Amino acid sequence: MSKIAFLFPGQGAQTIGMGRQAAETLPAARRLYDRANEILGYDLAKLCFEGPAEELDSTVCSQPALFVTSLVAIELLRQNSPEVALSCEATAGLSLGEYAALVFAGAMEFEDGLRLVAVRGEAMQEASDATPSGMVSILGLERAQVEALCEQARQGEILQIANLLCPGNIVISGTNSACERAAEMAPAAGAMKAVPLAVAGAFHTPIMGSTVDRLRDALVDARIARPAIPVISNVDAQAHDDPDVIRRLLLKQVVSPVRWEDSMRNLLGLGYDQFYEVGPGRVLRGLLKRIERRVSCQGVFD
Repeated sequence: MSKIAFLFPGQGAQTIGMGRQAAETLPAARRLYDRANEILGYDLAKLCFEGPAEELDSTVCSQPALFVTSLVAIELLRQNSPEVALSCEATAGLSLGEYAALVFAGAMEFEDGLRLVAVRGEAMQEASDATPSGMVSILGLERAQVEALCEQARQGEILQIANLLCPGNIVISGTNSACERAAEMAPAAGAMKAVPLAVAGAFHTPIMGSTVDRLRDALVDARIARPAIPVISNVDAQAHDDPDVIRRLLLKQVVSPVRWEDSMRNLLGLGYDQFYEVGPGRVLRGLLKRIERRVSCQGVFD
């Protein structure tokens, strides 16, 4: 008997047209977009279905758009494969995706989760505007080598590991000048490639510190319950059921590295062998295959 876990994607997985077919054929999916439109005060559905890409890709809009569309994917799964939805025993989400995972697990209501994600996206955009910064994917190096590269390129500025995604794929984050230096130094350090990412700023670093203050205030008003199934935290790659601990880790997540590879290895070690990427894109399937080639991971929107 397979042990099933759901994985929710993070920012960057958005694409124009996502969720449209589900919304047109499934009333439960359409209701999620309609409710989101009311809460956010703009037509999120139209943005997801038609773009423009520049607006959809902005941090302010992409985070609510992915959150809602990932939960639309859950409704599609419940419609097409109800036995799979009922059999899921654990979940995880990459950065932003952790909020959708918490809603699926019953720790948050959809409305509370969306309001938190909206605040998070706005605050992260403001922090990015205040400090020109970015992220770079370093391919082909181990963690210790990437840490050494950051140490060499930092030169008194902020530059640190932001995402530990899978073997040979680690994302660093910091000021623009530090990221540029790291990208230039990466080949000499043995990296196969250094790829600047199309993001607003240095996510998962202290540059996002002002986001923590905004999000803390929003979390005070959010109702968080004990999850019905384990939700793996990005911060420590462990599951937690204490609502106060979940709140604290959601704050810490904004300025801490995402331990995605450790999270997946935790689930694999617990015997999970059937995964579903619940949302747009194929990024999480690719990462999982780099961690464990033999494991199965299917997409809901495929």
